[in-house]
Amino acid sequence: MAQSRAERLIAELKSPQSEYVFVIAHRSDWRHYPENSLAAMEGAIAMGVDMVEIDVQRTADGVLVCCHDNSVDRTTTGKGKVHELSSEYISTLKLKTKSGVTEYGMPTLAEALDLCKGRVLINIDKGYNYYDQILELLTKRDMVEQVVIKSSYDAAVVAEKFAPYSKNMLYMPVINYMEKRWDKHSDIFESYINLQLPVIAYEICWDGTLKGEREIFGRVLASGARLWVNTLWSSICGGEKHSFEDNRALNGNEDKIYGTLLKRGVTMIQTDRPQLLLDYLDSIGRHSLK
Repeated sequence: MAQSRAERLIAELKSPQSEYVFVIAHRSDWRHYPENSLAAMEGAIAMGVDMVEIDVQRTADGVLVCCHDNSVDRTTTGKGKVHELSSEYISTLKLKTKSGVTEYGMPTLAEALDLCKGRVLINIDKGYNYYDQILELLTKRDMVEQVVIKSSYDAAVVAEKFAPYSKNMLYMPVINYMEKRWDKHSDIFESYINLQLPVIAYEICWDGTLKGEREIFGRVLASGARLWVNTLWSSICGGEKHSFEDNRALNGNEDKIYGTLLKRGVTMIQTDRPQLLLDYLDSIGRHSLK
């Protein structure tokens, strides 16, 4: 039987020789639809992204919903902490954007998975603490490897979490290469390198307060994992003076921003401007799926 697009992406993701660059849509297509909405996910899929990033919170009655904040105040017509609200109440709310109230509601994670199955990969943020519940939803849908989960926990902690299961989600540690966090994160980074826990990628965030991020990039690549960066805002992609943020790639500067990252070995980019990145990658032949 023919492979689904998601299956082809998984195969590409796992291929160490692949130069395919993965485009991850931050909070899905939030420029045209409410963040984390089903419409935003559908928009990102139609655009041709490889992965949608969604955020997860759990309601008072144990339902996982797609929401970035720990409250519904900013993004919906309601008020209150997600963990104190019922899923029934949340289902009555409408999502908001800067332009006003929309027709869209806040989806459950189950609804998001059903929409994305076979069509696009998923990065679940803020979801590691709900790992067992998420894995159960994925297993029922035969989608376990379609999702990348991440955390900044030590490798031994993650290995213990994974141990009871015969099949786990794809995993990515988040490493903060920053002066204020490196004392802790250097130990976390070494724990993954030394334990050799299978990871699909490393998410490296750096703010320019330390010199030597290229050495960290090199160690990630030498481990056989992919290198993931976020071009969302300067504080996590180089610092204000030398950032690789999306807005600096506008007006013909794609090669200066995205191209430089590719030369440094980056093959996974989470972006707030997915169409801009897709067009650039297509122009240089780095987004052709086998």
